Amino acid sequence: MRILLLFFSVVMIACQNNNKVSKYYSESERDTLLTNIITYVYVKPPYASNATRFEPQFRKYYVQNLPKFSLENYFITPDSTHYFFLIRPVGNTLKYRRGVVGKFRLKQGTLMPVDFEEIINTPHLEEALVKERGAFLFKELVKNGNLDKYLGMKHYIEWPDSMLVYDKKINEWVGVKSIVKEQDSTKIEK
Repeated sequence: MRILLLFFSVVMIACQNNNKVSKYYSESERDTLLTNIITYVYVKPPYASNATRFEPQFRKYYVQNLPKFSLENYFITPDSTHYFFLIRPVGNTLKYRRGVVGKFRLKQGTLMPVDFEEIINTPHLEEALVKERGAFLFKELVKNGNLDKYLGMKHYIEWPDSMLVYDKKINEWVGVKSIVKEQDSTKIEK
C-alpha cells in the first residue's frame, strides 16, 4: 500500500511539473519572460501609455513589481503557441488575487511576446482558489484551444463577459460599447 501511495505521489508531482515554465527556461529567462508578460497585463506606470509601456524607461517599474506575480502554468505547443496561467495582485489587498490565462507567440530570437491575448481573468479570489480554478482553466485551454464552454461560469471567469472583451490590437480589456461605437464609426467612414 505504501509503495502504491508513493508511486501516485511521484506521478502527481511529475504531471504538475510538465506545465511549469522551468521546463523551458532558466531562472533569469523566466524573470525576463514574466516581466515582459507583466508589461501586457499590469497597470501601466505613471506617464506610460499603451504605445510607450514597453520603452526602456518603464522597464524598472515592471521589474519592481515582479515579486507580486507568479507564473503558475506554462505550455508551448508544437506550433509555437505559448499558453500561460499567472497569478497577479488585485489593488492594494494581499488577501485576494486574480488569475490570468492567455496565450502568445514569441518574437523570433527573444523572450518578448507577440500576438498576445488574455483569454480570461478570474474574479478576485483567495490565492488557493485562484490556483485551483486557474489551473483547471489553463488545462482546458491547452486541451481545447478555447474556453468558450466555461464563459458562463462566473465563479471561475469574470472576463470576458457581456460588458468587457479583450482587444488584441491595444492589449487591454475594453467595454463592449466602445467596440460597437468603433465599428459603427468605421461603417460611416466607408
